[in-house]
Amino acid sequence: MTSTNTYAPSREDFAALLDESYGENEALEGAVIKGKVVAIEKDVAVIDVGLKTEGRVALKEFQGPGREGAPKVGDEVEVYLERIENALGEAVISRDKARREESWVRLERAFEKQEKVEGVIFNQVKGGFTVDLDGAVAFLPRSQVDIRPIRDVTPLMHVPQPFQILKMDRRRGNIVVSRRTVLEESRAEQRHEIVANLEEGQVIDGVVKNITDYGAFVDLGGIDGLLHVTDIAWRRVNHPSEVLTIGQTVKVKIIKINHETHRISLGMKQLLDDPWQGIDAKYPVGARIHGRVTNITDYGAFVELEPGIEGLIHVSEMSWTKKNVHPGKIVATSQEVDVQVLEVDPVKRRISLGLKQTLTNPWEDFAEKHPVGSEVEGEVKNKTEFGLFIGLEGDVDGMVHLSDLDWNKPGEQVIDEYKKGDIVRAKVLDVDQEKERISLGIKQLASDPFAAPAAEEGGADFKKGAIVTCEVIDVKEGGIDVKIAGTDLVAFIKRSELARDRADQRPDRFAVGEKVDARITQFDRRARKVAVSIKALEVAEEKEAIAQFGSADSGAVLGDILGAALKARDSEAKKATKKKKDEE
Repeated sequence: MTSTNTYAPSREDFAALLDESYGENEALEGAVIKGKVVAIEKDVAVIDVGLKTEGRVALKEFQGPGREGAPKVGDEVEVYLERIENALGEAVISRDKARREESWVRLERAFEKQEKVEGVIFNQVKGGFTVDLDGAVAFLPRSQVDIRPIRDVTPLMHVPQPFQILKMDRRRGNIVVSRRTVLEESRAEQRHEIVANLEEGQVIDGVVKNITDYGAFVDLGGIDGLLHVTDIAWRRVNHPSEVLTIGQTVKVKIIKINHETHRISLGMKQLLDDPWQGIDAKYPVGARIHGRVTNITDYGAFVELEPGIEGLIHVSEMSWTKKNVHPGKIVATSQEVDVQVLEVDPVKRRISLGLKQTLTNPWEDFAEKHPVGSEVEGEVKNKTEFGLFIGLEGDVDGMVHLSDLDWNKPGEQVIDEYKKGDIVRAKVLDVDQEKERISLGIKQLASDPFAAPAAEEGGADFKKGAIVTCEVIDVKEGGIDVKIAGTDLVAFIKRSELARDRADQRPDRFAVGEKVDARITQFDRRARKVAVSIKALEVAEEKEAIAQFGSADSGAVLGDILGAALKARDSEAKKATKKKKDEE
C-alpha cells in the first residue's frame, strides 16, 4: 500500500490567501483602471473591471462638450475605482472621476510648461464662471474673460476654447484659468505683425469701434488706433459723436506709431487742406468780420470765422464798460457777432479778436458831447475813501475827488453829506480816453472865493489890513463863524478877537444874520487861509482917531476923541449913502 502525502490547507492558510487576494484588490481602490462595456441598460453602462466584479456608470458621464460620446458594448474605457464592492456586490466606479484624474495629470504638466489648455465655459458663479477642462473644473474670474469688459458672455458658453492656467492647488482641488491672457498674447503677436506693416503718413481705411469724450478708437484690421477729437476736423468738435458713429468706415492718416507700446495716433483733418495757410493775409489786423460764438469760457469766448478757423475774444476785449463780468453775460453760444481782428499768429494758430472795438467808444463819445468845462448830472454810484463815483451818460463813470467837493470844507467831512443814489451836478475837469477816466468837480460849479477880483477890478481888496463886512452864520462857545459879504469866504473869529475890551469878548453878543465889520489879519491864496478880527479893527480905529483928533499929551479925553472919530465916520458913511442914492 502506497501512502501519498497530500497537503490540506488549514483555516489559517485560507485566511492568509484570502487576505492576500483582497489586499491586492484593495490597493486598486482610488486608482484609474481599465474596464470593458458588457451591456447598456437604459441610461447606464455595465462595465466589467475584472476582479470578478462589475460596475455601473451613468451614460451622461460619457456625454458633454469635448467628450467621446456614449460607449458601445465591447468598448474599453477607463474608470475610477472608488470601492471594489458595495452592498449589492458591485464595484463603485466613475467615468467623471477617471477623466478628472487624467485631466489633473495633464493639466499639471501643461501648467509647468506654461502651455494653453482647452476647456468649455459651462456655468456662471459669483465673481466669474466655471470651466470644464475635460473633467477637471476650473474657475474663470470675470476680469479674465476678455481684454475689455463684456456684458453678454452667452456666445462664449459651451464652446471649446483655449485657456491659460494661472494657479493650481491639487490638495484643495482649485484651478484658476484666464481667457484674457490667451487673447492678449494672440493680440500682441497679431498687433506686432500688423504694426510692422504700417508706416507713419500712410492713409488707410478703418472702422470706428468705440467713441469716448476725448476721441474714437478705429479698427485698422486687427489693431486699434486712436483718433483724437482735435484731429477729427480743423473746426472745433465738442464731442466725437457729432461727426462719427460706431461702425462707420473712415479714411484716416497715420500720424504716429509707437512700436514699443503698439499705440497708433490717427488723424482725419490731415487729409484736408490746412485752413491756417495764409491766414494773416486773409484776416489782416483791423479787419471787421462776422462770426459765430462756438464756446464760452471764464477768460473769453471763441468765435468761428470759417470752418476750421476760430479766434478768441478775451474778456477784456468784450465790453468798454462791463468789467469783471463773465463772458456768458455778454454773449451766448451760437450767437452771431461782429468782431475786429486784433492780432494774428499763424505759428501758434491763434487769432485775437475784439468785440468792443466794433462798438462806439463811450469815452470818445462822452468827450465829444461833454468837453472839459461843461456841466453834467448823474447818480452817486459809489463812495470810497478818495471820492465819489458818478454814473454818467453812455454807461460810464466819473470820479469826484475829495479835494473837488468843496472850496472851504475838508473833503473827508463833506463826503458824508452825500448818499448812494443821490443825483448831483458836477463840472467836467478832464477826460482821459486812453485810461478811460473822467475827472469831475462839484466845487467848481461855484467860483473860487480865493480867486476874488482885486479892488482895482471892482472887487474887494482882500489883503492883510483891509476892512470887510461880515455876516454871522454861526455862534459857538469859542467864537463865531462869519461869511465875508460879497464872497463865499468863511472865517472863524475866536473869542479873544471879538472885541478890544475883555468884557465884550462874549460870542452871545452876536446873532446869526447880524452884520459886523472886521479887519483881515491873514489872507493867503496859496494856503487858502483867511482870518478876520473885530478887535484888530477897533484897535486900528483907536489909533487912527488919536492921530486925527488928538494926541496922547493934549489932555483930550479918549472917549471924546473916539466920539469925534465915530461921528466923523458916520458923517462920511451918510454922505456916501446919499451920493449912491443920487446916482441911482
